[in-house]
Amino acid sequence: MKKAIIAMSGGVDSSVAAFFMKERGYECIGATMKLYDNEDIGISREKTCCSLDDIEDARSVATRLGMPYYVFNFKDEFEQKVIDKFIKTYELGGTPNPCIDCNRYLKFEKLMQRMKELNFDYVVTGHYADVEEKDGRFYLKKGKDLSKDQSYVLYSLTQEQLKHTLFPLGRYSKSEIRKIAEENGFINARKRDSQDICFVPDGDYAKFIEGHNGKNYPKGNFVDKSGNVLGEHNGLIRYTIGQRKGLGIAAGHPVYVCSKDLENNTVILGSNDDLMTKSLVADDFNWIAPQPEDKIYCAAKTRYNMKEQPCTAWVKNGKVIVEGVLVASRHQKPRKQGEEGGIMKREAAIAACKVQVVCPKCSKGTRVAHKIEGGKKTRVCKHCGAEL
Repeated sequence: MKKAIIAMSGGVDSSVAAFFMKERGYECIGATMKLYDNEDIGISREKTCCSLDDIEDARSVATRLGMPYYVFNFKDEFEQKVIDKFIKTYELGGTPNPCIDCNRYLKFEKLMQRMKELNFDYVVTGHYADVEEKDGRFYLKKGKDLSKDQSYVLYSLTQEQLKHTLFPLGRYSKSEIRKIAEENGFINARKRDSQDICFVPDGDYAKFIEGHNGKNYPKGNFVDKSGNVLGEHNGLIRYTIGQRKGLGIAAGHPVYVCSKDLENNTVILGSNDDLMTKSLVADDFNWIAPQPEDKIYCAAKTRYNMKEQPCTAWVKNGKVIVEGVLVASRHQKPRKQGEEGGIMKREAAIAACKVQVVCPKCSKGTRVAHKIEGGKKTRVCKHCGAEL
């Protein structure tokens, strides 16, 4: 009998995932990762996935299903791998996604390590995604419910991790999952989804960062792309690229945060057009499909809720170059006489970009197949057979 650890957050999704695995005949244990003491900073159970109330909800479902249940204390690892990185990224002018790091370092590193220590076979989560195996390689696939698809935040999964991961909710919609939970009398059947970052009480990231590390971030100037002072900002960590609201600038027209100059403690503002460019450089990427040798036609997005855009991608100097999507521009000070300064159109790095091959002939997203003709191996579309 196969054995599985069910990562239980106390929400309806992971609870139904546990139910499915029991129905399939797996030997299961439920496990909640204790990452942060939410009650200590006053977060209600409705806004998080890590509270004591959530632990009790998970325990209730595990008991109802006849499963052993455990709480694993990963607070130290969460502090080092997620919170510290979250703060450092903000200090360096970036906009982090701590949920991606939590998945990478906790659910699919620490929890999988615990799985192996206990001689279990799989880690099971309530993500809306799927895994398919083809010719010995494992592929991360989108969930059926595209409004809930979470494959984007799972981009870092390795082949070894995908081999030992199951996503039983991948072929269901959210409404179907809630119905199954109600039919089985789960206490959390109508529990609202967690929306906020679990360790930030009210979405005020700057307040959290200052309270956590005891640092104060000095005020500085808002400037336009030519370096003209437009006003005073309240500390670099309070602003993110693309931000429009909360700037306190009366410019007579909409202005946006285009970049942040850490050296001079300035926030560069510009128009919406100043934010636009047609290419980017993606680092920290992970090839789930085999790395292509040439350019590929694919779809990409740079935010979780962004609609995917058709683009072209290729590997250069260890990074992925993507043409056809938008990134922020950068501000540059003139360093010598005659050199132009201001907003410069440059390729910028993002935390991650998950790409899917799109066939140029049939315009469908596809897995890559191979055929051998005349002793030469070529990549072809799985749907129409066109060469890629």
